Amino acid sequence: MVVGKDEIMKPRTDTREYKRIVLPNSLQVLLISDPDTDKCAASMCVGVGSFSDPNGLEGLAHFLEHMLFYASEKYPLEDSYSTYISEHGGRTNAYTSSEHTNYYFDVNADCFEEALDRFAQFFIKPLMSSDATTREIKAVDSENQKNLLSDAWRVNQLQKHLSAEDHPYHKFSTGNWDTLEVKPKARGIDTRDELLKFYKENYSANLMNLVVYSKESLDKIESSVLSKFQEIKTIDRKPPSFPGQPCTSEHLQVVVKTVPIKRGNKLRITWPITPGIHHYMEGPSRYLGHLIGHEGEGSLFYVLKNLGWATSLSAGESDWTVDFSFFKVVIDLSDAGHENVEHIIGLLFKYISLLQQSGVCKWIFDELAAICETSFHYQDKIPPMDYVVKISSNMQLYPAKDWLVGSSLPSNFSPEVLQSILNQLTPNNVRIFWESTNFEGQTDRKEPWYGTAYSVEKITSSIIQEWMKKAPEEHLHLPSPNVFIPTDLSIKNVKDKVNVPVMLRKSEYSRLYYKPDTTFSTPKAYVKLDFYCPFGGSSPEANVLTDISTRLLMDYLNEYAYDAQVAGLYYAISHTDHGFQVTLTGYSHKLKILLETVIEKIATFEVKPDRFYVIKELVIKEYENFKFQQPYQQAMYNCSLLLKDQNWHWNDELEVLTVLGPEDLSRLYPQILSRTFIECYAAGNIEPNEAESMIQHVENVLFKGAKPLSQKLFPAQHLSNRIVNLEKGVNYCYTKEGLNPSDENSALLHYIQVHQDDFKLNIKLQLVALIAKQPAFHQLRSVEQLGYITVLMQRNDSGIRGVQFIIQSTVKGPKHIESRVQAFLKTFESKLYEMPDDEFKSNVTALIEMKLEKHKNLREESGYYWREIQDGTLKFDRKEYEVEALKQLTKAELIQFYDEHIKAGAPQKKALSVQVYATAHSGEEKPDITDYNLVDIEDIFSFRRSRPLYGSFKGGIGHVKL
Repeated sequence: MVVGKDEIMKPRTDTREYKRIVLPNSLQVLLISDPDTDKCAASMCVGVGSFSDPNGLEGLAHFLEHMLFYASEKYPLEDSYSTYISEHGGRTNAYTSSEHTNYYFDVNADCFEEALDRFAQFFIKPLMSSDATTREIKAVDSENQKNLLSDAWRVNQLQKHLSAEDHPYHKFSTGNWDTLEVKPKARGIDTRDELLKFYKENYSANLMNLVVYSKESLDKIESSVLSKFQEIKTIDRKPPSFPGQPCTSEHLQVVVKTVPIKRGNKLRITWPITPGIHHYMEGPSRYLGHLIGHEGEGSLFYVLKNLGWATSLSAGESDWTVDFSFFKVVIDLSDAGHENVEHIIGLLFKYISLLQQSGVCKWIFDELAAICETSFHYQDKIPPMDYVVKISSNMQLYPAKDWLVGSSLPSNFSPEVLQSILNQLTPNNVRIFWESTNFEGQTDRKEPWYGTAYSVEKITSSIIQEWMKKAPEEHLHLPSPNVFIPTDLSIKNVKDKVNVPVMLRKSEYSRLYYKPDTTFSTPKAYVKLDFYCPFGGSSPEANVLTDISTRLLMDYLNEYAYDAQVAGLYYAISHTDHGFQVTLTGYSHKLKILLETVIEKIATFEVKPDRFYVIKELVIKEYENFKFQQPYQQAMYNCSLLLKDQNWHWNDELEVLTVLGPEDLSRLYPQILSRTFIECYAAGNIEPNEAESMIQHVENVLFKGAKPLSQKLFPAQHLSNRIVNLEKGVNYCYTKEGLNPSDENSALLHYIQVHQDDFKLNIKLQLVALIAKQPAFHQLRSVEQLGYITVLMQRNDSGIRGVQFIIQSTVKGPKHIESRVQAFLKTFESKLYEMPDDEFKSNVTALIEMKLEKHKNLREESGYYWREIQDGTLKFDRKEYEVEALKQLTKAELIQFYDEHIKAGAPQKKALSVQVYATAHSGEEKPDITDYNLVDIEDIFSFRRSRPLYGSFKGGIGHVKL
């Protein structure tokens, strides 16, 4: 066994230990020891992907990725790997990219050894039975079906389609029933034989990189990895390489007009460039992306925004391999921007020309390098599964010393390298993809895999020169130095170390919960202010205008606060059902300055009519595009509408939105703010007096000026978040036609409402969900092949708990799927009744370990505690109580709970079935099943009015001990 000598560069704050080894079969491994971790994880990155698909078998690499999950010679029981992971608190998944396939999982620490052994068998002796082969081709086809109406997938394939046919970039990578079943069969090819051959020829240990993340010492992990992975065969397969460029001259200097599914206008300007990976220490694409994608004063976006032509702009490298790469600028256009595309392209090239003439700026590179360095050394811990995936991918590309760093630390200033990439962004080298629903009927070609309508026009560099000349005279210039770069990264020492949030301050205007950082030792903070404004959600008009006001506030702040985001201090002003929220998270050093600016903008808000109309147009498109959401998302929306009191229908909001003008917002905004209460949470590297002074400042600005903008709430106005209480013993059913007639998917959301937050009931519900999750997936997706999207998950609406099945299908209608859910609940009954005691105890242990899992970073911890504040449950010590309840739970109690609340036909059960059907399934006959007390819901709002509501935790019941 070879041990790498390279010193692996790691963040200064990282206490984990790392070791690189190479097994005798040439498998390269990175071992990570983290004694503090609750979850262990592993990722195997195999250096072969869809570029290696044999001709005429598009999607074979992706199909193989699916097949390895089924069974192996050592563990022949189908789906036993995924079941083991799920029942021990873990998750597992995989993805196939052009040159890599990545498999990964995490699991509770005490089960890691066996999970790792099961995982290793993927790469040693998988079974890939012929029975599973046919079923999983259907799953691949279902996955492709859900992508067919996605604009992101469609334009991605179009970009590939318009490239050299002999380059693998041109291929269709996902696969479908046609490419994996119909066409091979017609040519006398057995897909399973090809699958086995592909595996044998490509899955060689020398092409694999493994990362293993464990609690154990490096020596222990090493011996475990050696025993489990040394049997992977190596055939010393040369890494597949794909030299040459995907775009020849015929694919450059083109404008491609294309018709998207969703309403909107988008411009994607792309150039083939030298892959940044060859110069990752110089970071040319990061440098250019920073400047071309900048949003501060003088930037391209600043100019386009002020002209009312663009609503967002991003720039950077994408779709890259070691051999080729693209630099992309993506601009979301307003309707006015769509009419001025030639000017926009002219301005973009003017800005590029400005960069070329200015030469490379050392101070900008140094500033960027400093931001990257701080970001690397003070990075948050992320879940081990995400971490191992990132590193195993890096191992395919970088020398060992940079496996953790990747391209994230540019440190070599090389004007020549930066200039050479900049010089590739020329009119001669450009591809312009222009998407708009306005092109409907004006195109003459169709992309074969997704059916995307498009047309191609050649342009010359002299045409672009013309556009540059005609573009409006705007003062484009380089950004100013960034004032938000933190210079004080010291950790504040708070005397009272509290493990859960405490209420630090309460007044008639606000309430402040506070928690110092006792875990992460990072110079970061998290501050959330929830403005509860009763007038903000009092009508569809008020709701829509409150939403527009938050977007306008973000819009006005953008050029000032963009630098803060670049420097690692993020902010958002977002619309809620009852007003709006302000969130700030990142380095604590300059957070207070940013918060004070945000509050000042809120207090001095004025409606700028030109910006109002741009934002209004954007919001109208979002509403109009609602119908293009996936059917399962429509089902989730309808379920929320049925359950949540005081919610407006999107159609009603769209109706009022079309007639609202800037004067309506000018009139309403003071009213929205006139009565408000602010719920606050401050956490991290902040001292208690700082947190209090921030909130005091907010109160002074809003409530205590000479002419206060806001007043305290009347007692009757205090927030309540109330949920419909379904009737026991009734199966409610709400059926709706899918909003997009072209979508062949139907969807079912089957919701079982159980109880209002209660420690003992919570853990029973969670345990049933944990035990049933994988069997439901296996039965309904893998065996019955109902659809790619098949999940069983818990649901929590403001403290009202339940479970829901969500299934989307092209093959069956929602009524049939509903009957299969009922059938599953019946068969699951016997699994529960016959469960051996040791298996019951093992599941309880798994759930306890999941509950005791520590938060990885401040943002995750804050999100957890904020949920308690938002719901009004305020059970900050919930985990301890629920773990205690779990330790005392018996199997008989769990079965009694299932029989009472979940079981098919249970007399106490409260169920709601939300069915969204595709046109093809509209004539579906009802399956021959007994409908237990079925009640059809004709109208959402009549139903809501007719049902009693659960009491609200906010401002009352929530303060009672559970």
